[in-house]
Amino acid sequence: MEKIRVLLVEDEPTLAMIIKDTLDGEEFDIILAANGKEGLFRYQEVKPDIIVSDIMMPGMDGFTMVNRIRQQDTVTPVLFLSARSAASDVVEGFETGGNDYLKKPFGMAELMIRIKALLNKVAPVTKKEEPVFRLGNYLFDPVKQTLCFQEEKQMLSHQESEILKRLYEYRNQVLPMKDILLELWGDDSFFNTRSLHVFITKLRYKLTNDPSIRIINVRGIGYKLIIG
Repeated sequence: MEKIRVLLVEDEPTLAMIIKDTLDGEEFDIILAANGKEGLFRYQEVKPDIIVSDIMMPGMDGFTMVNRIRQQDTVTPVLFLSARSAASDVVEGFETGGNDYLKKPFGMAELMIRIKALLNKVAPVTKKEEPVFRLGNYLFDPVKQTLCFQEEKQMLSHQESEILKRLYEYRNQVLPMKDILLELWGDDSFFNTRSLHVFITKLRYKLTNDPSIRIINVRGIGYKLIIG
């Protein structure tokens, strides 16, 4: 069986070696990088199946590294590791192009589960052809993660694109908040609920050019995308 190539970008050598020693084996091949600059080099060299990266690192942080990778690769899943847990940090991670966020300290079993879940969830979506959706006067491409209004193109983060796709599928119906949280975050904790609210606010702002489109709160239940 072909091993899962994991690019681990972590500036704490002890933690990096613990992860490598634990995960290296039959299922995983762990490639190490000590900072974002080295991570970019190793990414180009090995083309990993998934990137696991710390955020705060000397020289180049994880957000900057992933942002540069996302300019050429919107497919490879990214899992951020960090002791920072403010909602703004988590949202920035997703907007940069991250697919998941694991707070330090964490257990090795949870890390392995998150890696496998991302590979199962993100990779299949990229393989199938998805249509470009029309939302009022916007064109929404969930694969390229773009939202176009006339000649203006906005790039969406992975999380924004996934939320908008689900809202469109439930358009003019209530999309339960719990469903979004469980599918995209893995749990419906208060912390993740706050992050979802931030993404909804950002999507509302990006859709303001067409007043016929609204995302409304259905208190205690979820959200409804109204078109027309």
